[in-house]
Amino acid sequence: MVRTGTVERKTKESEITVVLNIEGSGKAKVETGMPFLNHMLDSFSRHGLFDLMIQARGDLEVDYHHTVEDVGLALGEAFKKALGDKKGIRRFGEASCPLDETLAKVVIDLSGRPYLSYNVKIRPGRVGSFDTDLPHEFFAAFTNQLGMNLHIDVVRGENPHHIIEACFKAFARALDMATAIDERIKGVLSTKGSL
Repeated sequence: MVRTGTVERKTKESEITVVLNIEGSGKAKVETGMPFLNHMLDSFSRHGLFDLMIQARGDLEVDYHHTVEDVGLALGEAFKKALGDKKGIRRFGEASCPLDETLAKVVIDLSGRPYLSYNVKIRPGRVGSFDTDLPHEFFAAFTNQLGMNLHIDVVRGENPHHIIEACFKAFARALDMATAIDERIKGVLSTKGSL
């Protein structure tokens, strides 16, 4: 089974194309105009083993916020398309990832109900030219568009780069687990009969 999703999103603030293959090998081609976000999405692709192509242009001269949020929306929509009716998926996933002094934990439920719990203490500032509050906007947009319950907790961490990267890696691994097909599951993993 090949599960793919393609999304083209165009607004006055951004123009984004996403091509996703859930059954990938971690190949990524990402260009958002924001080097640090490119790095995070490449890491997400590699650690989740998703093949991913993202081409984004946005009003970066105004602020990174619009483009970061819209990339999150487009990627969440691509996953939603690729998962379809969600038959046979494990639904739940969790992962913890360290990066030097940082430890991040992510738990996911692909329930169809959007909720983000973001417990990430990070000092205000920038990593390169990327504001440290922007990952929250990305994860919120992704969560709302896909319709998942996402908990991100940083157990400990000091370096903002390490904190953000550990979150993206743990998110990738947890999402890989949640989207995996389990042949023992008939239909969807829900007493309601739908997700």
